[in-house]
Amino acid sequence: MSMHRLFAEQLRCATDATGQVDVVKLGELVSAAYEAGDRDRQRMIDVRAQTHDEVERDLLRTQEFLDTIVENIPIAVFAKCAKDSRYILLNRAGEDYYGLPREQMLGRTPEEIFPADVARMVNEQDRRVVASGMPMFLEEHLLEIGVKGHDRVVNSRKMLITDDAGEPQYLVGVIEDVTERVNIQERISHLAHHDALTDLPNRSAFNRALAERLERVQECATSFAVMSLDLDRFKDVNDVFGHPVGDMMMRAAAERLAAEADGAFVARIGGDEFMILMPDDVCREEVLALGERLVEAIGTELEVDDYLSHVGLSVGIALYPDDGVDAATLLANADSALYRAKREGRSRVRFCEPEMDRELRDRRLMLHDLRQAVEQNQLLVYFQPQARIDGEIIGFEALVRWNHPTRGIVSPDQFIPLAEENGLIVQIGEWVLREACREAASWPRPLQVAVNLSPVQFQAGDLERSIHQILLETGLAPTRLKVEITEGVLIGDFIVR
Repeated sequence: MSMHRLFAEQLRCATDATGQVDVVKLGELVSAAYEAGDRDRQRMIDVRAQTHDEVERDLLRTQEFLDTIVENIPIAVFAKCAKDSRYILLNRAGEDYYGLPREQMLGRTPEEIFPADVARMVNEQDRRVVASGMPMFLEEHLLEIGVKGHDRVVNSRKMLITDDAGEPQYLVGVIEDVTERVNIQERISHLAHHDALTDLPNRSAFNRALAERLERVQECATSFAVMSLDLDRFKDVNDVFGHPVGDMMMRAAAERLAAEADGAFVARIGGDEFMILMPDDVCREEVLALGERLVEAIGTELEVDDYLSHVGLSVGIALYPDDGVDAATLLANADSALYRAKREGRSRVRFCEPEMDRELRDRRLMLHDLRQAVEQNQLLVYFQPQARIDGEIIGFEALVRWNHPTRGIVSPDQFIPLAEENGLIVQIGEWVLREACREAASWPRPLQVAVNLSPVQFQAGDLERSIHQILLETGLAPTRLKVEITEGVLIGDFIVR
């Protein structure tokens, strides 16, 4: 309410019905109005003072909070005067990184703190930031100074702070230790290209090295060798001593291979398999000599924590360009030569021989087809009559045959030994036994049925339980089943005893 309106209201209140003004009453009203105004002004003053105090306290709390954050942040933070590079702020992490208490750094220039070469580098960086006004970033570089400077990788950042007039005022910097992160990244990268057990290069690293070698030799007339290696009887180590000891033996074998390889690229590509990439222009005799040294080195007793193990090494070799000009052909031929070395008695070195290795590849292809035959029911059971001398039929012998979709009928002499070598005979033998018993159970006469069993079936598991289960499933009387075994089972049993 304005002063005029307020006085008019007070005058109206002091005037009686006759129009006379009560001066005393008017004075009291005016005095009361002034007192009320004074009280309102004092309240406003008090409120402003209280607000100012609260603002000051808030500012103080904010400053203390920021100081605490800067002091305890786990990266080094520093500030300098932009004019002479004197340090004016350093947090606790900064003390740790520089290896100096802040009392020995604040108020001093780089020349007064660091060695001359380091001080020159720091000053030059400061001048560039001040001159350009642009931040400076240095990623993953070695810290040059301080007790943590050795082998510590850091990210450094500096930026310029100007005053209201745009003049350089402060240089603010941070130093972040990224050593652990870099080490983890390097470890991940290392594991991606190295075997975790032996720390040798893995299959991926070997394939990359071979691809690079092939690309390089195309530009110059040179040759090199690829060696495929396989530890013989290493499965026995795991079976006898257990996998922890097997792992120790594998590491010991890998160390021997790497030591004897004379600088060649050695990789573990999986299981008990290794590959070696020989240097350029190595002759056939040198490759053979290395292969024989490796066989001898691994053939010597491996002793780890009082465990002794006799394992062997078989080696297959392919030469560039005679045995292939691309990675797939070279590896396939080296692998075929290795396969032949193992078939010929193991602990041998064999070069790729196209004709012989072609036969081995055919055998491996046949094994692949045989696995499919078992899955796709391409096997058949024929029954050959068994008769007395007078011609009376007393039973039948179950014979397995393979009707290959492209080869036609494959002789058992071809696929049975192959199945025995690779353990597939156990599945085939059980199928033949079940089919023979099922068929015999349907005959009108209770004739016997004879089934041949492989020695591998006796060694593979609980044969007696399997036969018992099949007899229950098919309903064939046990007296009608005749199981025939080869002398290999008896000889093997005699040797074990």
